[in-house]
Amino acid sequence: MQKLNELFSGGGDGEGANDSFLEDGSEGLCSLSTTQRMYGFAASLAAGLLLMFLSMIVFAIPIKFALLFTFGNVLATGSTAFLMGPEQQINMMLDPVRIYATSIYGGCVLLALICALLIHSKILTVIAILCETCALICRYSLSYIPFARRMVSEIMIRLCDTEL
Repeated sequence: MQKLNELFSGGGDGEGANDSFLEDGSEGLCSLSTTQRMYGFAASLAAGLLLMFLSMIVFAIPIKFALLFTFGNVLATGSTAFLMGPEQQINMMLDPVRIYATSIYGGCVLLALICALLIHSKILTVIAILCETCALICRYSLSYIPFARRMVSEIMIRLCDTEL
């Protein structure tokens, strides 16, 4: 665990290990140790991936599929809040560069749940799940990976003569 702290803090001298990335913002009522954060991240990510895998088994029943897939998706996406803290996670999601991607993803999650739970429309549920998946892929690939937005924009300009 010490090596992980040193990796995130950027130093290997042992002095900066107390000011690591995993321990930032851990003061207060809901403070977790580094080990607890890693366990929380792993458990949340594993539960999310398990729910998404189980959703593939019930793919023929779109409402159950939508519920399992959406909750698994939210759990897996939110698992990084254990590493950096919920406040920093929300601040990163509401960053001006990511605000549109985050709002589209959140809207698609709500739309999928509304279509599955209230409307009970299988076709709308599947469409909402497809939009949710596309929004998640775009959110991570275009706003979190460095230079991905510029690369996709250049590809769109070359292929479609338009900018994304």
